[in-house]
This record gives sequence, structure tokens and C-alpha cells, in this order.
Amino acid sequence: MTLRIIFMGTPDFSVPVLNAIVAAGHEVVAVYTQPPRPAGRGMEVVKSPVQCAAEARGLAVFSPVDFKDEAARTAFGAHQADAAVVVAYGLILPLAILTAPRLGCFNVHASLLPRWRGAAPIQRAIMAGDAATGVMVMRMEKGLDTGPICLTHEIAIGPELTAGELHDQLSVAGASLMTTALGLLETGALPSVAQATEGVTYAAKIGKFETKIGFNRSAGVVADHIRGLSPSPGAWFSVLVAGRPERIKVLRAARAGQPRGEAEPGTVLDDRLTVACAEGAIELLELQRAGKRPASRDEFQRGFRLMPGTQLD
Repeated sequence: MTLRIIFMGTPDFSVPVLNAIVAAGHEVVAVYTQPPRPAGRGMEVVKSPVQCAAEARGLAVFSPVDFKDEAARTAFGAHQADAAVVVAYGLILPLAILTAPRLGCFNVHASLLPRWRGAAPIQRAIMAGDAATGVMVMRMEKGLDTGPICLTHEIAIGPELTAGELHDQLSVAGASLMTTALGLLETGALPSVAQATEGVTYAAKIGKFETKIGFNRSAGVVADHIRGLSPSPGAWFSVLVAGRPERIKVLRAARAGQPRGEAEPGTVLDDRLTVACAEGAIELLELQRAGKRPASRDEFQRGFRLMPGTQLD
């Protein structure tokens, strides 16, 4: 037996899950995604990755601004879905939507709940220095990521893993986990276990004020901050160029083996782009100037040298 599925998602993270559901033979009767919006330097109106993937498969796409309108709720229920699969959709769903599918709504969430409920669990896990995270299939209820857990897949966070790399791993793992969950749902064998009440943390959306690198912290914290924001939105420092500040993103960094000495935090210590922190030092391994492509440390130094003694703000 196949299930009638409503798929709800928007960014790249969601696409592998949609593809896996279709490949498993389920009938995707509707795809809900955020409306096309201006993006990029030219502010061209762009469709979401999920909309592009759905249209390529000939699936029906719906993009309501919200579900406050009774007509949008009625249209959702008219699909007569067995279940809805929600993956980074971008809207909080009202109870009328959560209860419309016959078997309920199921979410792929990229953390080990109840840790990192909310919008930015991948970045927050790395920025906090977590040793592991994972992906979960959760039966949705009205609260923010509070529903019971159905299935879990855990992934170790290596010391050099960036948010972008972890994003891709979790997306693939989530696709596999969801297809397994739907198979169990068909037979009535899908487990459902209430979340723990202890260890709850919230992964708030990354604010612009958080992206600036603060070298007045320990080297480990600075390195986690950089890789947790790589490649997007990107952690950055500024440096004076011809008397004017220029922002430079750091996409990769590592703790340095050498001591920082007596230098002030933010001081470039050598041509290997070792930078002093409040405790220890880090090496900047991959950087990007505005409007330029990412460059390795050596490439960057050949084209735009940061001299030893330079103070990074």
C-alpha cells in the first residue's frame, strides 16, 4: 500500500526528503512551499528549491502566505492526505492543518530533541561545541518541536566539520529516516515516544549581530563559531583597507598549535594567518573577500596580504 502524502518544505535541506518519498512509491498529492521571493544581489524573484524540484517532477505546488484564511485550510483538507511530511517549511502550522491528514503530520528535525528546538539547530549545535547531533522524525503537535519522537539517527560532529557539511549529512540521513517512518506508518508500527522534559534548549535564528568574530574569546570557541556559520551566513572580521573597513569572511579555521604570547586578541601573529585569541590562537584557513570567491590561506595571502601585527577588528 502507498500513502497519499502532502509534502511541506522550502530550502535545499528539504529536497532529498521529497525525492526519497517519491522514490519509495508514495503518492505526493501536493507540495507546499514558501512563495517565490527576491534574492541575490539583483533581487530577482526566485522559486524555492523545493518548488523547483516539485515542478521538475510534475507535482502540484501550493504557496499560501499563511493558513489564516479559511479557503487555504479548506484546500489543504481537500487533498484527503493520509499524512503530511514537513521539512523546514518555514511556517508554524495551526491545529486545523496538523489534524487534517488522516494519520497526522510528521516532521524531520535536524537535532537530538529536546536539545535545539527551533530554527537553526545545525548551526547552534556546532557553535555550542556539541560532540554529536542527529536527525529525528517527530509526530507534530501545536508546540514548537515538542511532539513525540518516532525515529532517531545520530551523527558525530567532528572537530573540523562545518555547518554546510553537517547540513548535507543530516539532509541525506533525514530522507532515509523518513522513508523508513512512512513504511512503519503504513503498517501501524511506527513508534511514538514523548520527549524528555529535561535538557530543552532553543536554536534561535542566527542574528546578524552574531556573525562578527569576537577574538576576545578562547580559540576553541572562536573556531566553533566560525565553522558553525560556514558557509552561510559566514563569520567575519573587518580590517582597514585604504583607511576604510572591509569585511572578510572566514569559512575555515583551526586551533593553532603555538601559544599566542602577549599579543592582544585579534592580532595577526605570522604569515600563516595565526590570530591571537583571549586564550590560545587560531589559524585562518579559508577566507573570502566581498564579491570574491573563497580562497585558501595561501591564495588569500598572495592576493591580499595581512601582515603580522595587523589588528583584526
